[in-house]
This record gives sequence, structure tokens and C-alpha cells, in this order.
Amino acid sequence: MMKKMYHLAHCTTCQAIIKETKIDKAAVEMQNIREEKITAKQLDEMKKLAGSYEALFSRRALKYKELGLKDKQLTEEDYKNYILTEDTFLKRPVTIVNNQIFIGNDKKTVEALKKALG
Repeated sequence: MMKKMYHLAHCTTCQAIIKETKIDKAAVEMQNIREEKITAKQLDEMKKLAGSYEALFSRRALKYKELGLKDKQLTEEDYKNYILTEDTFLKRPVTIVNNQIFIGNDKKTVEALKKALG
């Protein structure tokens, strides 16, 4: 049974979700992606569950505007490479519970995550 959360420790949204879902850090492997970078293999595993790299990509990242990405047609390969080179491009947090993936912080996702962890 796999339970893992990819998060940024300093991200207040991640902190709020960890608190709200009452994540048991003894039962869920926590990976702070700033200190322990996401590997291509981990990202591929996430993509398998999510369906695409785009689903894992955050358009809220500051670099998204800085790099003018909104004006570009990004491919799946682009999304993958940006996430691997810049941790803020991962839509956070990403939590995997068995074969379910929970991406980001919208209310429905957090509620579904609570149920899966419960």
C-alpha cells in the first residue's frame, strides 16, 4: 500500500492541506520536492495515474508568466521538462494513495483525499 505526498515545505497551501487532511506522517511518505527533487521516474508514475503531464503542471507558478509560457503551445514533453527543472511547476501537493492520485488544492480534491486517507 503506497501513500506518498509530494509537497513544498514552505508552501502555505501544502501546509494547510496537510493539516486539514490530518496526514499521518508516519503512514504517508512525505517528499519535500525542494530538498529531494522529483525524478523522471517519479514524474512518469504520476503521469500514468494523472493521464498527462499537463494535469500535473501549475499555471500559477511565477515562472509561468516570467518565461512567457502562456503565449506558447506547450507539448507533453515541455510540461515534463518544466516540472523536472523547476519544482514550482508541479501543481501541489500531489498525493498518491494506492493507485489514486490527488493533484492540487481544490476543495473536491482535498475532500476526496480525506476520504482516501480516512
